[in-house]
This record gives sequence, C-alpha cells and structure tokens, in this order.
Amino acid sequence: MALMDFIKKQFIDVIQWTEEGDGTLAWRFPMAGMEIQNGASLTVRESQMAVFVNEGTVADVFGPGMYKLTTQTLPVLTYLKNWDKLFESPFKSDVYFFSTRQQVDQKWGTPQPITIRDKDFGAVRLRAFGNYSYRVADPKLFHTEISGTRERYTVADLDGQLRGLVLQNISNAIAASGVPFLDLAANQNQFAQALAAQLAPEFAKIGLRLDVMTLQNLSLPEELQKVLDQKIGMGMVGNDMGKFMQYQAGQAIPVFAENSGHGGGVAGDAMGLGAGVALGQVMANTLAQGLQQPAQAPAAAAAAAAPTVSPAEVMSTLEKLAELKTKGILTQEEFDAKKTELLKKLT
Repeated sequence: MALMDFIKKQFIDVIQWTEEGDGTLAWRFPMAGMEIQNGASLTVRESQMAVFVNEGTVADVFGPGMYKLTTQTLPVLTYLKNWDKLFESPFKSDVYFFSTRQQVDQKWGTPQPITIRDKDFGAVRLRAFGNYSYRVADPKLFHTEISGTRERYTVADLDGQLRGLVLQNISNAIAASGVPFLDLAANQNQFAQALAAQLAPEFAKIGLRLDVMTLQNLSLPEELQKVLDQKIGMGMVGNDMGKFMQYQAGQAIPVFAENSGHGGGVAGDAMGLGAGVALGQVMANTLAQGLQQPAQAPAAAAAAAAPTVSPAEVMSTLEKLAELKTKGILTQEEFDAKKTELLKKLT
C-alpha cells in the first residue's frame, strides 16, 4: 500500500515561468498536490528572480540561470528537510517568480491642488502630473512586505499605494531640495530629480527601485504664473534693466491708451489725435534715463520728463483742434488752453 501511495505521487521535474501579458509582478508556481523531485530543473529567465518559501520562511533566492535542485544547490533547505531516504520526496515548498523588468509609463498626478510651503511665497497651491517607472529589486523584501502568499500580484494592485507615496512626498521633496519654488517650476527636470531623490528610499523599503521620474506639467495659480513670466522675461534681457523697463513700458502702452480713451482728458485727446507713438517713445526714454542717471530734484525731473514733439506735429494737431472748435465740440477757452499746451512742447 505504501508503494502504491508513492507511485501515485506527482513529482515536478521542471519549474519555470513564461510571462503571459504585461503587469504581473509576482506569480506563485502551482504546487497543489505536487512535490518537487530531487534533481528537478529550475529555469529563471532574464528579467526574473525566483524565491523558495518553506513553511512560511524564505529559504533561497535565485537569479537568472538554470539550476538542478539538489542538496548542494539548496544548502538552507538541507537543514530544514531530511534527505537520508532515497525514495522520500525531498521537499514540498512554494516557489514564487518575480518579474524584475522595468514597469514603464506609470502615471501619477494631483487629483486636487496641493499646498506646499515656499520660502519666497509662503503657501503655494499647485497641480502636477507625470509618469515614472520602477522594478522589483529585492524579491525577498517585496514578498514579505507586499505580495505575500497571493497567487498573482500585479502592477494594478500596487498602483494606488505608489501614487499615494508620490503625492505624500511632493512637499517634502521641494523642502529638502532647498531650491526656490519658481526655479523648480521653470525647470521641470530639476523638479523631477528632487521628487525622485525623496521617493527612492520609500520605494526601497518595499523592495522596489525607482528608475525614472518625469514631470510633464505643472499648473500654478494665475497670480504666481504672472510672477514666473516676469522672472523669465528678466532672464531673457539679462542684467540690462533699461531694456527690460522699455519692454514693460511698451506692453503697458495699449492698456494705458484704452483706459485714457475711456476716461477722457488730455491724455485721451492726445492719444486720439495721433500722439500715441510719441508718448510711447517719451515713456521709454524717460525710464531709460531714470535708470542711467542719478536722482534729480522733483522740479528738474519734471522739466526733463516734459515730452517734446516736432513743429509739423504741433501744426497738424492745432488744425484738428480748430476743426473741433468750428464744429462746436471745443469751446474757445478749451481751444486756447490746448494751443498754449502744445506750443510749450516746442521749447
């Protein structure tokens, strides 16, 4: 009877795993009712590792290669099982395969704006998203901490936990980098590197290695985005503040003209009569002079800033003002005041 029971036993001669599809991190070799034959073959392919678990304890870890499972290749198991009887099953253990290839294009992002602290702006709310890739680097640690005795453990099973790790460490990454937030926002690679440096130890705690971390987009509040745009503009003109202020003045002229036109008054009339270009030149020149020359007395500065126009422009403007007076749009007093003002600009 004992011999018949032995003959009915099923022995495993070849242990291997050919991955089917993507996304499997850990897979348990089917062992129900079967025992591993002494001298069986274990094949571990490139991008795989195998773990033997005996009575709940990890006994051995195998890297890529082909192994004959004997008392010589399983030194730890030698002390766990008796091998003295030739026809007894050598061992009955669980075998887990782990995929060590890179799991690419894993997404991360902030579902809601998150608040971070910055030394320049205090509290800043931002949205960000990107992708990352990782691999199983320590299958023994990953088995004991994450996958356990499950028949199959996939990338999807781990996705939520890894996303949480990324979000949890964004603020810490920026703080630990010591780099101002605006510099990180303007350099996405620097942001991704700071985040990867913060996350790598957290991944290692569960047997993973973080290989790549990228930032694809960073959305800032509108008011902070304006500050960033100005900082970029400063970088474009370098240390030449005169050019930067002239650029700023040129950007402000259309808005100034629109507001002046709606509000009326001398500035609005001047812009309406074709003096907008001259006014823009005067503003730019005044700003440039103010940056290059020492401060002057208020009266002298006001005199220096007084705009001048050519005689031809004055005559053209006076003719248009005369037409407005003839049509009754301007009174004689208003016409005389405008004429006096224009004549002063010739001096």
